[in-house]
Amino acid sequence: MKKLLLLLIVLCTFGCKKYVVSFEQPTNMELDNLKLEILVDKEKVQEINLKATNAMPSYETTALSISDDGKHLLQFKVRDTIFSYEVKYPEEKYILVTAHLKKNGKVHVGILKQNYKFRIR
Repeated sequence: MKKLLLLLIVLCTFGCKKYVVSFEQPTNMELDNLKLEILVDKEKVQEINLKATNAMPSYETTALSISDDGKHLLQFKVRDTIFSYEVKYPEEKYILVTAHLKKNGKVHVGILKQNYKFRIR
């Protein structure tokens, strides 16, 4: 039984391919409780609510599972707008997502992509 459990842990560790996505919590109070829907290859995988803060921005990190190597379409739906980004795995497996409010009142979602972990302090 222990060998089976150990094998399962090893397979999950090395067999599961994931994007690591960090969401920056906004400092603009108008974006408090903003709902972001996350879609990978046009399939909804998760939903997150941003929590605004008056201090330094904080980060919430999640892992999004993918099926294979190659290009994937990563989308964020905010209100009635969808932001689409092509992401290459494994070259761009660490992603930082930032939402901010433009002067015209519309929300914009931007991302940073890289191969190594972000240093967030």
